[in-house]
Amino acid sequence: MFRILLLSLLSVSIAHAAETTTPAKLKETLSKTIGVVTQVNKSPIAGLYEVVTEDRIFYTDEKGQYLVEGSLIDLKARRNLTEERSRILFAVDFNKLPLEFAIKKVKGNGSRKMAYFTDPNCGWCKKLEHEMQNVTDVTLYLFMATYIGGEDSAQKAQAIWCSEDKVKAWDNLMLNGVKPAPGQCDTPTTKVMALGEKLKVNGTPALIFANGVVNPGYMPAAELNKALDNNK
Repeated sequence: MFRILLLSLLSVSIAHAAETTTPAKLKETLSKTIGVVTQVNKSPIAGLYEVVTEDRIFYTDEKGQYLVEGSLIDLKARRNLTEERSRILFAVDFNKLPLEFAIKKVKGNGSRKMAYFTDPNCGWCKKLEHEMQNVTDVTLYLFMATYIGGEDSAQKAQAIWCSEDKVKAWDNLMLNGVKPAPGQCDTPTTKVMALGEKLKVNGTPALIFANGVVNPGYMPAAELNKALDNNK
């Protein structure tokens, strides 16, 4: 009986050791073939491991023989697990954002914070602004980008940036369809686009919460309020 118990404990110990060393071994192995690997973690699928590089997530088998590129989807919960992990793993440092390139808008007491990339010609961005009417107690930083309309977007962004009241000019355009008067001044549009490239933003709207989590896409007011509360 004692021998059986001892063997059982030994097998559990060996299994646990294998479990804890596999990610480390995989990290070492894959770093030699695909470059810098920052993390290797167990995935929800037995025998499949999450491989994290500096800017992407891959998956591999327990021997590191195969590399899988793509999203891991939980069909029952209807969740893109890879996207969710990416938002956490590649969160940005909100405090290091160049907020001088953004239009600052304070609503209510401004206690919550969010930055977002937006485009004067983006339909979903306009829908987001309408939803924002039901969100208060937040400080917003609007990075005006030009993903949608090329020169026309750039012209509108310049007119808004050069306006005496940037927030009013932005709201008039996005909420009421009133185009701003043309203006001439230096704008940060090129720097904003470079920042978007650095942060892997490839479309608008793209929301960045105070904890650095990036949400690509529009969110309704109820979800925005919840996210602002949870991501302080």
